[in-house]
Amino acid sequence: MTAAIRPRGLRLCLIAAGLLAVGSCAAFGLRHPAAAPHPFPTIDRESPTPKASARADGSTLSDEQAQAALINPSDLGAPWTATRGAATWRDGLLKAATTAGECQRLLDALYSDELLGGPARVAVGLDDGDTDAQLRYQIGARRPADVDAALAWLRTMPAQCARFTATTATGLEEDVQVVDTPLPEVGDARQGLRISVATTTSDGQEYVLTMDLAAVRVGEDSFALTNGGLGDVPNDATQAAVQIGALRLTDIRKQGRAQV
Repeated sequence: MTAAIRPRGLRLCLIAAGLLAVGSCAAFGLRHPAAAPHPFPTIDRESPTPKASARADGSTLSDEQAQAALINPSDLGAPWTATRGAATWRDGLLKAATTAGECQRLLDALYSDELLGGPARVAVGLDDGDTDAQLRYQIGARRPADVDAALAWLRTMPAQCARFTATTATGLEEDVQVVDTPLPEVGDARQGLRISVATTTSDGQEYVLTMDLAAVRVGEDSFALTNGGLGDVPNDATQAAVQIGALRLTDIRKQGRAQV
């Protein structure tokens, strides 16, 4: 199986299919059309998930603090921009079923973006125009003990789900592999994974989705991200987002205490 299909080749495949064909290549573009069933918030549109108000003891970020803690395109630099919508490979490849125990839970978490075991507080999506990668970043809304439990579960994935098979809603058979990936030594607890999803369509087209997953707790706060695509997935963007995210949460906490 080939390592990955290049973004340029994928775009040509989409053009040849008229973007409307039922054929395999049309299923895995970077962006959904405007009326996509799973739109992702841009830097200017917050997640629709209800947000908690800050408590008097300061243990919960205010709405403004949570929004300010999100990363943005300028943090990563060119060619990253605010997303135009969720990548179609999310439905095409991540919406899949497996009988391999806890591995179904992992697929569900990736597809739903509930990487910390529950809905995000606020979230944002960024697109890399050069490689067609997509980075999805969220601030968690769970208690530290719950985040630590989610991190402990993620640490078991390279052993429990090192390699397994899954089947998409359209019947594609997938070969999924999960390995540990190092993260910067930031925050109080963290876990990184690299996940690859390989499949071959009925007409012989080969696809490999590569996705970095990172989850970090910084004191009372937490964030998680995925960085994935069918072409090159720049791991340096994952590393930078983790470092910037942890520093930003720390700074916002410090500013909040200074204003009390």
